[in-house]
Amino acid sequence: MIDHGPIILFDAQCVLCSANAQFILKHDRLARYRLASMQGEVGAALFRQHGIDPANPDTILLIDGDRVLRDSEAVIAIYTGLGWPWRIAGLGLLAPRVLRDPVYHWIARNRYRLFGKRDTCWVPAAEYAERVL
Repeated sequence: MIDHGPIILFDAQCVLCSANAQFILKHDRLARYRLASMQGEVGAALFRQHGIDPANPDTILLIDGDRVLRDSEAVIAIYTGLGWPWRIAGLGLLAPRVLRDPVYHWIARNRYRLFGKRDTCWVPAAEYAERVL
């Protein structure tokens, strides 16, 4: 299952991150993305494999074969991959990473304070369960 499509690694206790995961599952009409939370066995192992502490991640990762994207680049690639109208997020690439990533990192560092933290991990609806590792 891990080799079947790009994998998005996210924080399932973060309200913003889990809302984003739900949005992706709902709008990914081709069902190409798989999701793995940092709190789960697969997600934690993948975070560690890419040098990130799953207990304190500072980023979202998009793993697509040998290609690994992080930070604003990962977010833009994910939304672009959802097709129209979300593909318009690709315009974000017009801004240099040196401008995009500090904004991304500020939100990531403050995500619990700004959006909240769940006491338990978000669990997908049954219709999406096979897409969450």
